[in-house]
Amino acid sequence: MARMRTKRLKGRPLRRYALFIALALLFGVLLLQTSPRLRAMVDPARTVAADQMASSARPGLWDRITGRTAREERIRELEAEVRELTRYRSVAISMAARLEAYEEMLNVMGEPPVRGVTARITSETNGPFSEAILVNAGTLQGVEEGAYAENEGGLVGRVVQLGERSSRVLLVTDFNSRVPVMGEASGMRAIVFGDRDGYGTLTDLPERGSFITGERVLTSGEGGVFPRGVVVGEIVQRSDQARVDFGMTEASGGFVRLMPAMKIPKPEDFPAEDQAETSDETETAASETGETSPQGSGGL
Repeated sequence: MARMRTKRLKGRPLRRYALFIALALLFGVLLLQTSPRLRAMVDPARTVAADQMASSARPGLWDRITGRTAREERIRELEAEVRELTRYRSVAISMAARLEAYEEMLNVMGEPPVRGVTARITSETNGPFSEAILVNAGTLQGVEEGAYAENEGGLVGRVVQLGERSSRVLLVTDFNSRVPVMGEASGMRAIVFGDRDGYGTLTDLPERGSFITGERVLTSGEGGVFPRGVVVGEIVQRSDQARVDFGMTEASGGFVRLMPAMKIPKPEDFPAEDQAETSDETETAASETGETSPQGSGGL
């Protein structure tokens, strides 16, 4: 019994000391949080400790060999990209809603909806053109004459021969291809055709001004073959000359989208009803005048 009492008496002072130490530590933490001077004195030591902890968390040799470090870094990059794209998506949605409201206020005529046909690229053998492809879609699938082909990279070409179940597409990289284009930033207009090195050559350039290196090249819509605004490529400098790096070459899929050309009818093809009635009345009045004038002259 005496031994048990002595053990209890020895344990009580230790508990009291631990309680006092904990209270003192809490009081010290409170002072560090409230006193700017004490905080300035402790900040250097805190920074060194944080640096040591960060250096100890660096990837080891085994993580580098197994590729775990590269995977984690790639995951962090993808997460940052997803966050950035999410922000841009919300901005794009708001801008689209605002643009729609502005067009409705201004009564702007939008582009008509265009429906295309997606076709698979097949092999081309013994064709009349050096840069052409065959696709497994024709008139039975809804492909129309004057259609053009595009992929996720940009303009691919135009349909030059049309069959029931297949079509031949002349690529923009062919020498026989002629595409009226314009610079997206500079507004310069020219005609581009393919060359042997895979880059497009610009011809019929204006005397004043020049294309800007790095700007996108779009179809200008002149000639009525291609609609306006289809991406063709990007301006690059090759041998001190402005060339076109075609965007279609960046696509890796074996599919193209055959789109019908948007042809705007001329006013004389579909005249207004008021103008037609006015012209009919004018012709009727002129014919009546022509019939009465000889009679009047004969009577005189």
